[in-house]
Amino acid sequence: MSLLVKFESKSARVKGISFHPTRPWVLASLHSGVIQLWDYRICVLLDKFDEHDGPVRGICFHNEQPIFVSGGDDYKIKVWNYKQRRCIFTLLGHLDYIRSTFFHHKYPWIISASDDQTVRIWNWQSRNSIAILTGHNHYVMCAQFHPMEDLVASASLDQTVRVWDISGLRKKQMPGGGAPRTGTGQQADLFGQPDVVVKHVLEGHDRGVNWVSFHATMPILVSGSDDRLVKMWRYNESKAWEVDSCRGHYNNVSSVLFHPNAELILSNSEDKSIRVWDMHKRTSLHVFRHDNERFWVMSSHPNLNMFAAGHDNGMIVFKIQRERPAFTAAKEMIYYVKDRQLRKFDTTTGKDSSMAKLRAPAAFMLPYYSLQYNPGENAFLLSASSHNKELCTYDMYKVTTREGECSDAPVVARSAGVATVWYTLNRYAVLDKNQQISIRDLSNKEVRKVELNQPCNDMFFAGTGKLLLRNEDGVQLYDVQQKRAVGAVKASKVKYVIWSRDMSHAALISKHQLLIVDREMNVVCTHQESTRVKSGAWDDEGVFIYTTSNHIKYALLSGDGGIVRTLDVPLYVVTVRGASLFCLNREAAPVEVPIDPTEYKFKLALINRRIDQVLNMVKGASLVGQSIISYLQKQGYPELALHFVKDEKTRFGLALECGNLDVALEAAKVVDEKAVWEALGEAALLQGNHQIVEMAYQRTKDFEKLSFLYLMTGNTEKLTKMMKIAQMRNDVHGHFQTALLLGDVDERMKILKSVGQTSLAFLTAATHGRTEEAEEFKGELEAKKQSVPPVSEKAALLMPPPPISKMADNWPHLQSSRSILELKLASATTQAAPGKPKPAAAAFAAADDVDVDDAGEGWGDDDVYLEEGEEREHGEGGEGEEGGGWDDDDLALPDLPEEVAAEGEGFVAPVRGQPPAAHWPNNSKLVADHVAAGSFDTAARMLHDQLAIVHLGPFKPLFLSLHARSRVSLEGLPSAGSLFAYPLRNWEEAAGRAGLPAIGVKVADLATKLQAAYHHTTAGKFSEAIEQLRAILLSVPLLVVATKTELAEAEQLIEICREYLGGLLLENRRKELPKSTPAEQRRNAELCAYFTHYELQPVHRILTLRSAVNTYFKMKQLKTCMGFCRRLLDLGPKPEIATQIRKVLSAAERDPTDAHEGWSYDEHNPFTVCARDLVPIYRGKPQSRCPFCGTTYSPQHEGSICDVCQVGQIGGHASGLRISVLQGSK
Repeated sequence: MSLLVKFESKSARVKGISFHPTRPWVLASLHSGVIQLWDYRICVLLDKFDEHDGPVRGICFHNEQPIFVSGGDDYKIKVWNYKQRRCIFTLLGHLDYIRSTFFHHKYPWIISASDDQTVRIWNWQSRNSIAILTGHNHYVMCAQFHPMEDLVASASLDQTVRVWDISGLRKKQMPGGGAPRTGTGQQADLFGQPDVVVKHVLEGHDRGVNWVSFHATMPILVSGSDDRLVKMWRYNESKAWEVDSCRGHYNNVSSVLFHPNAELILSNSEDKSIRVWDMHKRTSLHVFRHDNERFWVMSSHPNLNMFAAGHDNGMIVFKIQRERPAFTAAKEMIYYVKDRQLRKFDTTTGKDSSMAKLRAPAAFMLPYYSLQYNPGENAFLLSASSHNKELCTYDMYKVTTREGECSDAPVVARSAGVATVWYTLNRYAVLDKNQQISIRDLSNKEVRKVELNQPCNDMFFAGTGKLLLRNEDGVQLYDVQQKRAVGAVKASKVKYVIWSRDMSHAALISKHQLLIVDREMNVVCTHQESTRVKSGAWDDEGVFIYTTSNHIKYALLSGDGGIVRTLDVPLYVVTVRGASLFCLNREAAPVEVPIDPTEYKFKLALINRRIDQVLNMVKGASLVGQSIISYLQKQGYPELALHFVKDEKTRFGLALECGNLDVALEAAKVVDEKAVWEALGEAALLQGNHQIVEMAYQRTKDFEKLSFLYLMTGNTEKLTKMMKIAQMRNDVHGHFQTALLLGDVDERMKILKSVGQTSLAFLTAATHGRTEEAEEFKGELEAKKQSVPPVSEKAALLMPPPPISKMADNWPHLQSSRSILELKLASATTQAAPGKPKPAAAAFAAADDVDVDDAGEGWGDDDVYLEEGEEREHGEGGEGEEGGGWDDDDLALPDLPEEVAAEGEGFVAPVRGQPPAAHWPNNSKLVADHVAAGSFDTAARMLHDQLAIVHLGPFKPLFLSLHARSRVSLEGLPSAGSLFAYPLRNWEEAAGRAGLPAIGVKVADLATKLQAAYHHTTAGKFSEAIEQLRAILLSVPLLVVATKTELAEAEQLIEICREYLGGLLLENRRKELPKSTPAEQRRNAELCAYFTHYELQPVHRILTLRSAVNTYFKMKQLKTCMGFCRRLLDLGPKPEIATQIRKVLSAAERDPTDAHEGWSYDEHNPFTVCARDLVPIYRGKPQSRCPFCGTTYSPQHEGSICDVCQVGQIGGHASGLRISVLQGSK
């Protein structure tokens, strides 16, 4: 038996829980006064209700209406409508805390228990109290209706449980539809029996009783008390008595109830445990402990095998034992286990029959986990799983009965084993509790033992001679003959493995993940789910259909996936047959579920380029919805998506994406919005279709852009009309600007004069040689006593160059071949409408042209639109003139789609080419080449895989610098922007697509920077040296080297930078330490000694040793000081330094002892220094390293970022530095 946690919430203490009868909802009332509504299937908090003042202890959903009731420490009972998300009314009457509230299963009643020592029954329709049950003399902790009979049970801290008869209340309240009787009947009741009478008083607990529950069908009660006992009581019409006690809890029992479908009792307690008891033996079957949290309440689902328990920090929703039936499929048959029977279901005929009776333990106590079928021997392997591996067993049955018969099948083998699968036709493999594999024959005799060198906790079928072994890290494909793993994949906690019918692919199902791998365990695709993945099966075309808690979904090998349909209850897929899914439900009953496979078959046909299937589905147009449209867009088929779209705005966006300006123009005319016309104008401008651009500018009344378009196309006539329109609109600025573009001096002078700019008008006239007008303007200025501006001798005429030729046609397009899909699609569309020929693009262009030329008289009006009617007229006229002049009766033309033969259909917008840098990531596996190409994402992933680099912030300036170095900028035409050239390092042997970027960072450059860092170190500028050394270290992965010598130099650079950075960072930390106490002085001296063990250059090691000699000599650590002196003299210092050190050595040799003992420093024991804790890690002790720089750390720092390089993850997995050309070649 196992307790399976399905959902867990974190909140304040949960005092009340209630399941919704049909929806996957659970209510939790908290000690903080908040009521939470959770969806336990998708683990989402749906709503909060917060009106109670103080803890809420009672909560209950109604089984039919959208309401629930709550009771709290504010003496109030509130009834809520969760659809309206508010409290609809409040019931007042209790005088103390309310402990529990429940609805009646049939009548409009609520029962409540309170600390005022009473139980009240309320009518929630009339909103009044209909009965008060008095008799307890202490707090009433719980009161519940019997699920079937007219009984009420109450539990109190007076150590009693009372059973009440409410049949009188029912007779009184119900005959009139819930209203009390009036008249003589009510008068007689005053002298008859009361509405509610005490039937039994159960005494037996030694302390207060916290909870009581009825059994649904038997006359049994169960109660939980502060005396730590769970007691069972039996009752009849005349008496009640104690049956037995369940002992095991070692603190107050908070809640207790019967399992609705099994003969079990569940209880929880303040001892932080949930216990499951056998109702007949009264023994504990299972204990679930929850550390540090006491349990307060428990509830069961009214229909499902689902329970919830509230504790100090939230609640858990759990199941007792799994509900998934054991099943397998073979050809057209489904084999499954139900009610201790082995059954088979024929998917072709729908016949369900029993094959054999199984001799197994109680199904609920230890159900079968898996079923394996051997068709050659007609034998079955059934495994019974448990968390306790000692209890795991398997049975092997050979079924020999004829069709339609059912008998007790003899158990050929029943043995202990964690997992068992068929290995060959007459052998099967058993995984035992010691994680070893035993190969057995059909008589259960061991024929071979396989010793595993690695842990294994489960085993799956993998074909003849091979096994799939699961461990904590993933799944391994194990070849038994070779005794080794031939493939592996990382996948956490794989529960099921389903192979495709040709054994080419396998689906690995985990709790929330679906992983599809090939035969060699290479990952093909991964799908993450927010809810649990339940089961799956492969169809005939290699599509994996799987179910989650609430959906049937599909997964393609390409990585695409989607939803087939939703589910009300979980189902377990066994096999797929066309458009039918054969499943088993939780009652182990076969269910045939119809599905619509159109969507995934369409995607599959599109991926496999099965054009005929795609066209058939397009004609049928059975695919609808935004998902298929977005899929076609992502896959690069926007022209195909146009056939599924009816919304003109969506058609417009798709048409722009595939460059189809004709369809976009039609859609824009229908939508007729400013934003749409602006987008169309921008797209047409990129393609050089200035006629559509002109129409778009006219529709948006963008006169400035329209004027500039006419200037660029040399259309001076329409530019003149634009000037007149600006004048009529009183647009002075536009009027003057258009006159400037036209070079109309007279008009410019007139405009300047009209706006009072006489001086500017004079300058314009004088500059352009208009003497008479200049004199006139001069006279006006003098008359107004305004100064006459001087005319510069260097002034030049401001005249635009005249257009060489007027651009009448659109920009010519490159001719490109259309794909087979487009041709067949066009052909299918043409055949679908034979009586409606489609006009060619050339005719459409001519119509535009005619419209533009014929629009002359309309430019005087404010409305600058081209009439759509005129455009249609010209288009029709052009086609009519062309139709009658040709005689092609004698021509034998091949059958081609009309769009292929039509003029201009083969011309599309030229595709913008890719720069050489776009090909660099495909040609190289080196980080530097990806950075130079601007592919920072892939470079970051490579750094993570190669060197476990997780913090990329320090790399940003290096990335940007290297990317900028990869190209040079050249000046092109004036005002045309810069051109970029991309220098290549392999220009002699390759170019274009095969090129690689020139090297931006070289080892020699880093060596020069290293010398500068040495100088800063010598000068004592440690902060500057650290900054330079770290920049050098980060530059090493961005190198590209061609020889082994350079590769060795780069690796040496990393070591040098690591040693210097470690030593300098330690020295900076040492200088920041205080030195006031002996302990602080000792720590300072130890760090000084550690500094001497870093592999620095001799000149710097001499400096570290001199510092250590001075420190230890002053602190009378003469023995240790002698070691420093000898190491310093071995380095050959200058004569004056050597003389001084010899004096210190001779002084120390006179008394070679240390004044202080127990220091951490031991010069004779080899060690490395933890860069974070600055403590020695002696040889043989556990340690972790940074994969990038190699710095050593204590194991507890594993997973954090390295302090030396500041980018690598300590203890991370990495493949190693890769900067060589040979390493990076594909």
